[in-house]
Amino acid sequence: MAYVVELIRYPVKGCAGTSTSDALLTPAGLAHDRSFMVISEDGVFRTQRRHPRLALIWPAVSADGTRLTLDAADGADGADGSGRFGTLCLDVTTSAPRREVDLFGTAFQGIDQGGEAAAWLSEFLGTPSRLVRVPPEHDRITDGLTPGPSGYADSSAVHLLSRASLALLNQRMAERGAPALPMNRFRPNIVVDSDWAALPHAEDRARRISIGGAELGYAKLAVRCAVTLVEQEAGARRGPEPLRTLASYRRAAGGGVVFGAKFSVITPGKLSVGDEVVVQAWESGAGMRS
Repeated sequence: MAYVVELIRYPVKGCAGTSTSDALLTPAGLAHDRSFMVISEDGVFRTQRRHPRLALIWPAVSADGTRLTLDAADGADGADGSGRFGTLCLDVTTSAPRREVDLFGTAFQGIDQGGEAAAWLSEFLGTPSRLVRVPPEHDRITDGLTPGPSGYADSSAVHLLSRASLALLNQRMAERGAPALPMNRFRPNIVVDSDWAALPHAEDRARRISIGGAELGYAKLAVRCAVTLVEQEAGARRGPEPLRTLASYRRAAGGGVVFGAKFSVITPGKLSVGDEVVVQAWESGAGMRS
């Protein structure tokens, strides 16, 4: 048997994640996951690829989604070194006017969360920024073998990764003289371990998974980008690992390197750490070369 060993949601896209023992799996992923996004003044989403300090922002959202808290990591100063940041508490609005936002060149709508959030983020990141929320009418459907709804995630609603996959990567990195990396470099939503998940990259071949009363359908492999170069605790880029090592054995047939798998939600439900993870359907091959 395999089990859920960690559940992580990222309320604000690109910012720090929060581990939780229980989470509601909605049609668009873990409740409140990537439901907010930091954007430039002209609406383009901000990412750790260009703004690694996003990793130093710790968001928390109330269970009903009506309150959002932004806090800076312990000891984090503003972008100009201007001293320790205070905590920002916001009443989330869903009634403010919509504005167009740009996510990977595709236009969506966002609900601007106001000037106080904009001022806090702009000072912390050192560049004019605003905060938007996914509107209730958001109807984005992502592609893949199993299409499905998604908020502001890069693609599919759920990113699943096994401890065995990370262990193999760290083993190969050690052979190159590189230090091991923590799981948070890859920002998964669900981390699994043991039995079938003891085989590295078994998640690549899982086509239908049940966890408790919820079900996930495989969408695609997770193509990795420069965000994996960001040390999450420092909010700073540290290259060239893990991309250098992944490129030696995890090149995708369509280009890029892959690590972990993306899933869409077939049946919503409650997830808990310790839940059994059952693969209902497998498919051989994963579209990559060693």
